[in-house]
Amino acid sequence: MGERIWRLMIKEFIQVMRDPRMRMMVFVLPVLQLLIFGYAVTTDVTQIRTIVVDSDRSVHSRQLIENFTSSGIFRIIDYPDNDAAITKSLDRGSAIVGINIKKGFAKDLLSGKHPVVQIIVDGTNSNDGMLAMSYAQRIISDFGRGKKERDLVSVQARAWYNPDLKSRNYNVPGVIAIILLMTSLLLTSMAIVREKEIGTMEQLMVTPMKPIEFILGKSLPFSIISFIDVIIISFVGMKWFEVPIRGSMTLLLFASALFLMSCVGIGLIISTISKTQQEALMSSFFFYFPAVLLSGFMFPISNMPVPVQWVTLMNPLRYFLVIIRGIFLKGTGIAELWTQFVALAILGALFLLFSVSRFKKTID
Repeated sequence: MGERIWRLMIKEFIQVMRDPRMRMMVFVLPVLQLLIFGYAVTTDVTQIRTIVVDSDRSVHSRQLIENFTSSGIFRIIDYPDNDAAITKSLDRGSAIVGINIKKGFAKDLLSGKHPVVQIIVDGTNSNDGMLAMSYAQRIISDFGRGKKERDLVSVQARAWYNPDLKSRNYNVPGVIAIILLMTSLLLTSMAIVREKEIGTMEQLMVTPMKPIEFILGKSLPFSIISFIDVIIISFVGMKWFEVPIRGSMTLLLFASALFLMSCVGIGLIISTISKTQQEALMSSFFFYFPAVLLSGFMFPISNMPVPVQWVTLMNPLRYFLVIIRGIFLKGTGIAELWTQFVALAILGALFLLFSVSRFKKTID
């Protein structure tokens, strides 16, 4: 049994390595995808195009404007003289935020009154608009507190695990998980179909090789390649994007092995029911996109309808995202993540067993 599996694994490695396009897909594309997604997938809002109408033209109003400029979040593009310019700029899309400082701002501030600063935000993109509004309110609030002799309440805020609140530190580990899912799923889903298309499936069927041996011989090479991808893209994430890894790399590899069990199992199921590589490719993406959407990568699972939350329990990417982010950012260990590991192990075993049973049916 071991000899037959070993020979089939060697065949798979040779077949992958002698194809230049396959080598590109296995070793180069994951790194390129990490670089692209690492820069593109971000919720940080900086250099917000802002227009300011300063009707007060006092020292205090100029100080407030300077606070907006020095924050690095807002980029003031114009200082018009009238309020109507804000409406025109937001209508044209040349500005996202309009700040209107009314006349008498400094007088009210010095007399102990509460001066009002009007903030107008383009809410077309609700996420960016909400963040811009929050940043502007915080700058104005900090400016107002700085003009008082004392504050009644002292607030000390601290962010754990991601002190700078960089979305990249949160997103890059998730991107690593998504790339691992896509790579392993595509490679495995086309494994058996490729044998059918090139005409070697019949030769394998007449050999004494058992279905479990065939499955292992087909899946182990791609699992090893995926392990190499995990190491490469994790190294790129740590060195290029400077995402810290505070937990155990050994534990991360163990979690990746459990996650790959599910990916390989799903890929083999797709491969056994597909007749062509194009069909296998389309079926893979049919699973891939819902898996990403229902994983918590982009949308919190707690905000989804309850029936959809139950569906996410069958999604292995959901559990792996919790593990990889916990290991990278929190340094958590098996004591905190054991439920995620158990779920991955159960799902991986179920998918692999079903793929073996499915392969028996196709041979019969």
